[in-house]
Amino acid sequence: MRRLLLALPFALLPLAAQAADEHNHDHDHEHGSLDAHEHGVGRLNAVLDGKALELGLESPAMNLVGFEHLATTDADKAKLAAARKQLEQPLVLFSLPKAAGCVVSSQELESPLFGDKPDDDHDHATDGKGAAAHDHDHDHDHDHDHSEIHAHYQFTCASPAALKNLDLANIFKTFPATQKIQVQLIGPSGQQGVEATPQAATLKF
Repeated sequence: MRRLLLALPFALLPLAAQAADEHNHDHDHEHGSLDAHEHGVGRLNAVLDGKALELGLESPAMNLVGFEHLATTDADKAKLAAARKQLEQPLVLFSLPKAAGCVVSSQELESPLFGDKPDDDHDHATDGKGAAAHDHDHDHDHDHDHSEIHAHYQFTCASPAALKNLDLANIFKTFPATQKIQVQLIGPSGQQGVEATPQAATLKF
């Protein structure tokens, strides 16, 4: 039930991507399919319905941590931990105005880099399992070529009328490899598809 609000904008995303990619979309089908995972580009679904605010951020891991493979070195693990800590502070990350009185009712972070998918086979590659382990490992590597980080947040806002804008400036500052964010915004004034950039990071509900 809670996820119903986000289901609609997620379903509309492919349509929005097609509309935005009008330049020879039919001729350039391969390019169009790559748009779903494009380094430097994130996607955000924002739904404001009464006092309930839902935000769903999807981004290639490259934008947030600088790599898309499993963190094996201390440096990579530190970057991953730092990014996760930032993502666990959505009130700061999305610069929600204090006047709106928003509190986080739930949040969920998902990514293969966070160990959300079983990686037991990955460890077994060192057990001398032979070709089978290597093949399986290859599949893992293929998955991680395009690792993403998904963050879903639900807020309850005491004064939603104060949520006139959604400011993404902190996301661009915190994760400078993010060059633009494709946004599906649903609020009191209806639905809109907009593109946020560091130069134009404020969106109107």
